[in-house]
Amino acid sequence: MAIDQVELGRRLRQAREACGLTQDEIAEHLGVSRPTVAQMELGKRAINSFELDRLAYLYARDIREFLAADFTEDEVVRALFRSDSEADQEGVRQALRDCIALGHELTNLEDLLGITRGVATAAAYSIPTLRSRWEAIQAGEHVALEERRRLGLGSAPVSDLVRLLESQGVRTGVVPMPDDISGLTIAHPHVGLFVVVNSEHGHAPARQRFSWSHEYAHVLLDRSAAGRISRTGDRTDLVEVRANAFAAAFLMPTEGVRQYVATLGKGASSRIHAEIFDEDGVVPVDARTEPGSQSLQLYDVVPLAHFFGVSVLSALYRLRNLRLLSDGEFERLKEQDQERRSDEVRAALGLSPVEGAEHAGEFSRRFMGLALDAYRRDRITKSKLQQLAGRVGISAQTVQMLIESAGLDDSEPEAALAPA
Repeated sequence: MAIDQVELGRRLRQAREACGLTQDEIAEHLGVSRPTVAQMELGKRAINSFELDRLAYLYARDIREFLAADFTEDEVVRALFRSDSEADQEGVRQALRDCIALGHELTNLEDLLGITRGVATAAAYSIPTLRSRWEAIQAGEHVALEERRRLGLGSAPVSDLVRLLESQGVRTGVVPMPDDISGLTIAHPHVGLFVVVNSEHGHAPARQRFSWSHEYAHVLLDRSAAGRISRTGDRTDLVEVRANAFAAAFLMPTEGVRQYVATLGKGASSRIHAEIFDEDGVVPVDARTEPGSQSLQLYDVVPLAHFFGVSVLSALYRLRNLRLLSDGEFERLKEQDQERRSDEVRAALGLSPVEGAEHAGEFSRRFMGLALDAYRRDRITKSKLQQLAGRVGISAQTVQMLIESAGLDDSEPEAALAPA
């Protein structure tokens, strides 16, 4: 059933208010006056397809929702858009819009191509209410251990963290965000479970891997909420402390780290005492390791960090928490890392970049593969294909090259089934 102009305006007003946006802000985004926006929402001014598409993006909604027979408030969008009161609120909103828009487009492409998404298989853990940071740390490490057991990972490194998340029914993506945001998790009825990390330059591959693991903790423990934004300013929040503890233990399992350090001939106590028992008595054994022989050096920590796919700083904190580094040793190695000596050691040892660093490219390729197939099968128009490509930073010229390279008809498909 087609809706009239008044009903469309009512829906737009409801969507705007759910996002906490003013008519002045929308007017600025559209390049019109505030009274024009008011007239749109009152149903007294017609809205063209370009404006409706832009408004759907601004409100993090699928454009088809505004034209459907029923229209309901998006509780996920409301919760996420109103969860941040920091100065760079528009930067956060922009990141949320990009994330949800990508999720909507990916879902729509799969629907057009008849691809059935697997039901989310990610586990859900129930943890009592946290009362202290220590409880948060214990809970995070406990769930990391249980999840490793459930997935059969043992104590080995996670080689492809993104693929692991995808195998658990969690969609993944990368978008630019304000620097103090590492990632966010969305649990949306249309988009599904969606984890996104920051693609900005300051978020290096090792940091992104930690962010993937951090957000996975929110999937396992906090997905009853609409979603969470992980930002630096909230690092003392107990839920964030728990997620960070999970990430460290999931990426660097206790036994795996201890085994690695043991292969270096290190990690033992400076004084060793044992009592050998038999039925007639006990034989005490005391020994001392050679002074300094058990001390970890930067040339030990850099390969260890590379092995587990984390930053040197993350590895240092983990080693200290496992009491494999004293506070003094930790400070000494941390200072060396801050002086960029880790880079020198990495280069001298010929260590390659952390694997999984190209997820942004992987996501773009997967997304564009679906879009090109939808175009080939006349499910979307060429203009829609170009629009989708723009969402993942691919230019119209590159799209044209892809079309020609694939041998696809360069003419506009006649029977497009998706809105352009």
